[in-house]
Amino acid sequence: MNLYPAIDLKDGNCVRLVRGDMNDSTIFNNNPGSQAKEFADAGCKWIHVVDLNGAFAGEAVNGDAVTSILDAVDVDVQMGGGIRTLENVAYWLDKGLSRVILGTVALRNPDLVKEACKLYPGKVAVGIDAKDGKVAVEGWAEVSEMTALDLALKFEDAGVAAIIYTDISRDGAMQGPNIEATSALAEKISTPVILSGGVSSMDDLVKSKEAASSGIEGVITGRAVYDGHIDVAEALKLLEG
Repeated sequence: MNLYPAIDLKDGNCVRLVRGDMNDSTIFNNNPGSQAKEFADAGCKWIHVVDLNGAFAGEAVNGDAVTSILDAVDVDVQMGGGIRTLENVAYWLDKGLSRVILGTVALRNPDLVKEACKLYPGKVAVGIDAKDGKVAVEGWAEVSEMTALDLALKFEDAGVAAIIYTDISRDGAMQGPNIEATSALAEKISTPVILSGGVSSMDDLVKSKEAASSGIEGVITGRAVYDGHIDVAEALKLLEG
C-alpha cells in the first residue's frame, strides 16, 4: 500500500484546511519544494499535491509552487485542483507530473476524462470528494445530487489510474478516515482507490491497511504528518511491509 503525503497549496504556501474551508487554514511551510524534498528523503515514492486556489478558480494558480516541487524531487507527483481542460492535462504532464487528478470536470464533462485517459494512459486519476455520499465540486463549494459510486462507475472501463476518494467531513479534522465508505466504494469498482480525509494516526494507517483487500491501494495524509502524529518513515514501513 502506498503512502501519499499531501502538500496543499494556498497562496504559494503549504497549508491544511479544516473540512475544505479556505478561511480555516494553517500554514505549515512556506517552501513547497523543501517540504517535498523532506518527504522524498524520508522514502516516499509518491507526493500528493493540491492547488487549493486553483480548485476554486478553475485554473492553475500555484504554478510556481508546483514547479518548485517538481524541481526539488525525483519521485512521482500527482496533482489536482483547477485542471479542467485537455490543454491543462497536457501542460502539467509535460511539466513532469506523473499523474493529474481530475475532479470537478469528472462530474461536469466525463467524456473529457475518458479522452484524457486515452491520450495519456496511466496518468489520469479521478478525484471524488464526497459529503454525505454526494459528490462535491468547485473546491467543495457545491454539492451535487450524484453519488460517489455513480460517478466512479462512469469511468470503469476508461483506464483511470486511480479514484481518490475524500470524505470532506473528515478532511483536516483529525477525526479518523471513513474507511467503511471508502471500502464500500472500492469493493464495487475495479479501479484502485486511494483513501483520503481524516487520516490522523498510525492506528488509522493500520486499519486502512487491513482494508486493502477491498481495493484500497494507498492512503493520503496531511495534517497528521505536519503535526507529528504520523512519522513518515514509520508509516512507510507499516504500509509497505
